[in-house]
Amino acid sequence: MPCNPEELRHVPLFELLDEEELAVLASQVDIKQFAARQRIFKIGEPSKHAYVLLSGHVRVTTVDEDQQEVLLDEPSHGDVFGFASMMDQTAHHASAMSMTQSECLEIDRNDIAILLQRKPMAGLDMLTMLGRQFHASQRLIQLRAQRNPNEVIENEATFGERIADAVAGFGGSWKFIISFGVTLIAYTMLNVIFKRLAWDPYPFILLNLFLSMLAALQAPVIMMSQNRQDAKDRLRSELDFEVNRRAESEIQELSRKLSLLTEQVSDVEDMLRDAAKQTARSAGD
Repeated sequence: MPCNPEELRHVPLFELLDEEELAVLASQVDIKQFAARQRIFKIGEPSKHAYVLLSGHVRVTTVDEDQQEVLLDEPSHGDVFGFASMMDQTAHHASAMSMTQSECLEIDRNDIAILLQRKPMAGLDMLTMLGRQFHASQRLIQLRAQRNPNEVIENEATFGERIADAVAGFGGSWKFIISFGVTLIAYTMLNVIFKRLAWDPYPFILLNLFLSMLAALQAPVIMMSQNRQDAKDRLRSELDFEVNRRAESEIQELSRKLSLLTEQVSDVEDMLRDAAKQTARSAGD
């Protein structure tokens, strides 16, 4: 089914193409219909085509080291998926499935090659859009890496956990030690001075009862705070691990895409050289 060039205007990758370039590309690509729960491509298959979502719902997933399915992307209208593998001519590293009745543009490497042969400057436009996407990805990585674990922990803290932290923080401070020491000295001195009129004479049985009650309450509260501190440490470690894993994955992906861009730029340069030679020959004839 032929494609309307206006549909390509909604694709970020082709956003900078002019009318003629869009017309050339539209004449090459096809529109494909996919039924609900139909597999578009799967991991390990030869990557012959890339797809642009026009309508419907598509999920792009992969499998991690534990053989668990991981959601990579849910393309929206105009988003491209399977493009890197198609251009690199490698097997797909992910699977794509149409969750509902979906309509996609099907693009292959030959479609891009014909566009570049007829309109060489279109390659620079697409490279510009890819560069913008790389910058957006790098910015996203920076924002994720800058998340403060302490803010995440505080936002998830319950009212009881906040009280436990406050009690443990005050109980382990010099303010508590000094104020508690002054209170004990004043309490014992008053009971010694008043002698028979004292409400808690020596050996200060009532004071011992209060101290025992305070210790009985303070110990579990401090343990709660220690458990919370352990949870904080675990969360920090998990966040660090997630950031490191994402950074490694993104660096590998960016390295692969930069290599692909280098190859594409070389192809464009070769095509421009050939065009220049043909023009020179035509001028000589």
